[in-house]
Amino acid sequence: MKEFQVIELIKEALAESAEADWIRVGIGDDAAVVSCSPGMDIVSSIDSFLPGRHFPVDAPADLVGYRAIMASFSDLAAMGAQPKYGLVSLTIDGTNQSGIDWISDFTRGCSSAANKIGVALCGGNMSRGALSISISVHGEVDKNKACQRAGGQPGDFIYVSGPLGSAAACVRRNDLVPVESHNLSPTQEAFYRPSARFDMSKYLESASSAIDISDGLVQDLNHILERSCCGASLESNLIPLGDSAELEDGLFGGDDYELLFTSSKDLASVDKIGRLTKELGIRVDGEAVDPRGFDHFSIEFES
Repeated sequence: MKEFQVIELIKEALAESAEADWIRVGIGDDAAVVSCSPGMDIVSSIDSFLPGRHFPVDAPADLVGYRAIMASFSDLAAMGAQPKYGLVSLTIDGTNQSGIDWISDFTRGCSSAANKIGVALCGGNMSRGALSISISVHGEVDKNKACQRAGGQPGDFIYVSGPLGSAAACVRRNDLVPVESHNLSPTQEAFYRPSARFDMSKYLESASSAIDISDGLVQDLNHILERSCCGASLESNLIPLGDSAELEDGLFGGDDYELLFTSSKDLASVDKIGRLTKELGIRVDGEAVDPRGFDHFSIEFES
């Protein structure tokens, strides 16, 4: 199958997830044309996903696509943005039948995630080479209202949007593969099917700082602290842990894609895990901890 035939296959597989009211020109032209809403700022991000680094080499392609879309758009959720569209760049070695099947399954997974959060995948690029995925994501937020890592103040409460550690538990237990897409364990579900938490936008309206938890609670909290020039005190018994997760998974594991944010308001309906402090550094139950987490230059996944 030739390049433009593959592009048509991708377009057909995306179906309605390639279109939206704000997309004026989509797949099939030199570039996408998108309408912007008045009074809004554009919020954009880009992520790359490599086999053996961000997902197992033999992971099912549809799960890779779903995970990549959700993980990419999670950055926009942390900014309090409304998601609008994404562009997907795929490099894959060969267009034999196994390669075509992989592309088809990958696209189906991307489409499923895009439909769930209501975005359009309206363009991208494809080339031949070692497997590599890059996804740029774009959204809108009210002018000057984007949540940032800077802004937290001593005394602010620290919140997380949901349970942590299940994806890390999946990695720790080497339970990533083999896996069937239709029959995942709870920890596999957490790893392969995270949710970009756009449903938390109403809480972020009162947030003083925010970030998504991709590299681990402690490490990502430290990014907020560095930008906000303060410290943090956490209580381990308040940190919500997911299925099979241990405290170490929740603190340092990563791949959760829940939101971590701070606010001066006492929000009764969100998990409150601690407070920002004048004293620098991170303490858990009064003990200082090293702000370590996932390292993108660390060892690869085992297959």
